[in-house]
Amino acid sequence: MEIFGSAGVWFLIGAILVWFMQAGFAMVETGFTRAKHAGNIIMKNLLDFCLGTIVFILLGAGLLMGEDALFGLVGIPNLDLIANFATYDWSTFFFNLVFCATTATIVSGAMAERTKFLSYCIYSLVISAVVYPIEAHWVWGGGWLTQEIAGVYYVDFAGSSLIHMVGGISSFIGALILGPRYGKYLDKDGRPTLLRREAKFVRAIPGHNIPIGALGVFILWFCWYGFNGAATSGMTQLAQVLVTTTVAAATGTISTMVFTWIKNKKPDVSMTLNGSLAGLVAVTAGCANVDVVGAFFIGLVAGILVDVAVEFIDKKLHVDDPVGAIAVHGVNGLWGTLAVGLFSTGINPVGDSAQKGLFYGGGFNMLGVQLLGVVCIAAWTILCMVVLFQILKHTCGIRASKIEEIEGLDKHEHGLVSAYANFAPVPLAAEMLDADMASAVPLPAAAASEAQPAPRAAIPVVRAGEAGAKLSKVVIVAKQSKFDDLKEALNAIGVTGITVTQVLGCGVEKGASEYYRGVKVDMDLLPKVKVEVVVSKVPVEKVVEAARSALYTGHIGDGKIFVYDVEDVVRVRTGESGYDALQED
Repeated sequence: MEIFGSAGVWFLIGAILVWFMQAGFAMVETGFTRAKHAGNIIMKNLLDFCLGTIVFILLGAGLLMGEDALFGLVGIPNLDLIANFATYDWSTFFFNLVFCATTATIVSGAMAERTKFLSYCIYSLVISAVVYPIEAHWVWGGGWLTQEIAGVYYVDFAGSSLIHMVGGISSFIGALILGPRYGKYLDKDGRPTLLRREAKFVRAIPGHNIPIGALGVFILWFCWYGFNGAATSGMTQLAQVLVTTTVAAATGTISTMVFTWIKNKKPDVSMTLNGSLAGLVAVTAGCANVDVVGAFFIGLVAGILVDVAVEFIDKKLHVDDPVGAIAVHGVNGLWGTLAVGLFSTGINPVGDSAQKGLFYGGGFNMLGVQLLGVVCIAAWTILCMVVLFQILKHTCGIRASKIEEIEGLDKHEHGLVSAYANFAPVPLAAEMLDADMASAVPLPAAAASEAQPAPRAAIPVVRAGEAGAKLSKVVIVAKQSKFDDLKEALNAIGVTGITVTQVLGCGVEKGASEYYRGVKVDMDLLPKVKVEVVVSKVPVEKVVEAARSALYTGHIGDGKIFVYDVEDVVRVRTGESGYDALQED
């Protein structure tokens, strides 16, 4: 058919579908993270393609597609697309450009919610200009991995290793050097820590919009038919690739659902969505080389592997990956590439029918070559990413401040008060709530027994409190980012009970002004945290002084403290009232 002729119409349609994967990644990452960072994530997914386009034109395309040099390690940089505009191979250029953008955008999710926007832009420029083009040249640009080794050839038909594993490894290194989100890991006392060696407990920080995340997965699945099928040589091979892609994705989805259902007693929605992507990633390398049986087992393993890897990376390594990019792309990119050496039916890019995987009678040769390829690609990626992120860390900085992270990168990086205008305000950061923190920390035996429903008993008779004891209520309205400091200050002076509420408000400064599309937006009501305490034994003056010391910055918006008289307090469980009701048992 003409569609597969020299014009390469289907080739370009497939490349366009790969470009649209940017929308899918943006939706997945936005849905699986918190609303206060949504605009920042959209910006990163937009900019990594736009910035990557410029540097790929100037340098990346030459390194990937240029004349082979240095024993197949790199292409010679050139500007043929400018100098030879009329005769340049634009189809191949565009195809490689959109694949390059996919590699770059994978890292966005793993480093979400705490990365400086400038640093991310610099990372995107480097991976698009140098890192991806060089390792992709080894396989897709005529480099050393296209040569016969031990009678077989390295196979990565659509990029399990060249794109996904590289993106996953970059994600791991970036997230490791960057550190976790504030409140993700707790130390032995249940307090937030950014140090991996101090982390004893792990908190779940759910994404704010599962439907958006699911939409992103559906978009990615749809676009994956172009991702895997664009380079096929005819209708028969295209149909085969579409089928193997679908089987692996479907099997990965079901595998994850059943695995989490058995393990957690309920099927996990967000993890099952990751299972779909894991199956797609894993089959990408061998989609044109495996049959339906091979695709089934590749997806089956991928679905289990993604769940195990997510929990191992989170709970054991204490590397914070909000969307599971390391497990989905890195771990399953590696698995899928090695799986070609197990399940290859004998089809390969040069038409050698003897190139069969271990399970199809081909011996260990192909598996060995696949292993050699992923080791070399991984080594190159690790070297580049460690150097890059360390340079960023010690120059312009890679991590946003604690205040920027808690209040939202949208607000501080982009002047966007909320990505969801006229809906619910940015919620109180979950990492600051005592109740949420306590849920991650096992209760002592005595406390655990108290937490269980007690047998019904007669209500105790109310006893009179200490005569003449004065009861006072102190209400503190402050910035969300200062809550942790305030809580510790109150705890230090003996205040043991507090009530925390998220509120909207403003003082004499009447809020703040930002700009949206060049138009001034007045925010009369700003997100605040309201802390209420009732004290009797602890002097009110001491509470006020502790609160002021914890909250003071000298800038507008530090907050207000209100003091009220309280008529009485009754503890429901014991019936104690007044002074006694406020004391510990």
